[in-house]
Amino acid sequence: MSVPSPANEKSTMKAIGYQHAHALPDVLANNQVSDPAGSLQDITLPMPTATGHDILVEVKAISVNPVDTKIRQHQSAQDGEWKVLGWDAVGTVKAVGDEVSLFSVGDRVWYAGDLSRSGSNAQYQLVDERITSLAPVSLCDAEAAALPLTTITAWEMLFDRLEVQRSEHIEGNKPAIMIIGAAGGVGSIMVQLARQLTDLTVIGTASRPETTAWLEQLGAHHVINHRNPLSEELQTIGFDNVDYVVSLNNTDEHYSEIIKSLKPQGKFGLIDDPKNLDAMPLKLKSISLHWELMFTRSLFQTHDMIKQHQLLGKVARLIDNGELKTTLGNNLGAINADNLRKAHQLIESQTAKGKIVLEGF
Repeated sequence: MSVPSPANEKSTMKAIGYQHAHALPDVLANNQVSDPAGSLQDITLPMPTATGHDILVEVKAISVNPVDTKIRQHQSAQDGEWKVLGWDAVGTVKAVGDEVSLFSVGDRVWYAGDLSRSGSNAQYQLVDERITSLAPVSLCDAEAAALPLTTITAWEMLFDRLEVQRSEHIEGNKPAIMIIGAAGGVGSIMVQLARQLTDLTVIGTASRPETTAWLEQLGAHHVINHRNPLSEELQTIGFDNVDYVVSLNNTDEHYSEIIKSLKPQGKFGLIDDPKNLDAMPLKLKSISLHWELMFTRSLFQTHDMIKQHQLLGKVARLIDNGELKTTLGNNLGAINADNLRKAHQLIESQTAKGKIVLEGF
């Protein structure tokens, strides 16, 4: 039997949603959006109820990811309904379903949610316990909200897709990884995970002084400029090629240089959506290709779905032990339509450093 939900006391909740897929309206000089009615809007929705493996979370802080902007541009809500985005949150468990065993009312949790369900841009959200963990106690809500989606993406890419080995104290020349677009959300935590948990030499790419400095602070051994040919940039720091390349954005632009930069039998991972990707050039070097989508496990209810609960728990402990730190780059204030539109605009500009977070309703 489900624990009583706040719906018994309050039947509606605040949320931010939209009805029709759209490009972001222009933002005027005074920071006002030219056509807010055609974009993300402040709305009121019915309070959800927890059943089964779901927990009902009162959302305290969220972060915004590129997936939010892509869905807003291409997916409309069903007729007469609202689409609520958001796949990162920190909050407090207010009710649990009848099959929940991992959490209790009052627990403070963090998670990235499920692409097929209503998102975290709402006061309350249902999320499956198997993709949720207790939040790190050493971070405030905003600091913690910056991490779940990007952490799962980075962890799964490194350890599940590329099968990078955990630290083994390798002597001599250590294997190297090049992370393209490393100053963004996924790259900011991937640099830390690779530096702290593996023996890889970590090479990040950036193009601005502030993002270069950011990656150096996060622990990258080297930072090179992705505005220049990557293979040439690698040579300037003493590398003819690398064992792993992870491309986080603009893969189309860098593809030929990625192949040139990888060692024979190297591994290439990506998370973005190139319009065309011809795998044939990978054959000569026997380069393997690895896609990562952190929603795969929840979308298909895979047998190992619980791994996301487990890895988030491990990362929370690493944070509380001082081994990893938040990737929060910009806190835009309260969770409302105006601030979310600004966050989407900043994501689409591809100039964000770290993660964009909003906090409180």
